[in-house]
Amino acid sequence: MTIGELAKAAGVRISTLRFYERRGLLKPASRSRAGYRRFTEDDAARVRFLRRAQELGFSLEELGMMLALSQRRTVRAGDIAHVGKQKLSEIDERIADLRRVRRALSGLLAAQCIDPNEPCRIVAALADRPARASD
Repeated sequence: MTIGELAKAAGVRISTLRFYERRGLLKPASRSRAGYRRFTEDDAARVRFLRRAQELGFSLEELGMMLALSQRRTVRAGDIAHVGKQKLSEIDERIADLRRVRRALSGLLAAQCIDPNEPCRIVAALADRPARASD
């Protein structure tokens, strides 16, 4: 398949495929006699894996590590589990951060911007400026 067909099959842009190639996440394609890149269904599956893993929050470095591990003759479950445990810990931290942000935003929304002459507390909080206390 051509690079355009691969992009369509994997649900990504051609620029994404070129980026993956430059980063070594997608093997350079073989070329036809006319010089066109030729990709396989395995390449499409790999790109779909990369795209989905990125959607789940895995970094390009982590993806490279997982791909390198998967290319070994034998992959120990513990190797992949280690990467997964690290990602799970990061996700738990992000969830805790999001909960804190949600509580703070909820509190700010409870104190709505009513007086047009006073600074809005929501804007002030997001701009990291203290709002004036109302009299």
